[in-house]
Amino acid sequence: MDSFLLNILVCPICKSALTISKNRKELICKKEKLAFPIKQKIPILLKNKTRKITKKEKSNEI
Repeated sequence: MDSFLLNILVCPICKSALTISKNRKELICKKEKLAFPIKQKIPILLKNKTRKITKKEKSNEI
């Protein structure tokens, strides 16, 4: 993912900054504890496409 794009994207729900996961397949909103998928280098920022971050993932600092 382009670093410029990552700097301007925000969570569509709470408007906080997003970080990229270690495997670089998801954008993470730490405030909402949500993961947004990245498909073919395109971030999918739709609420119905998110998944909740588990406590185990959170403790591993995604």
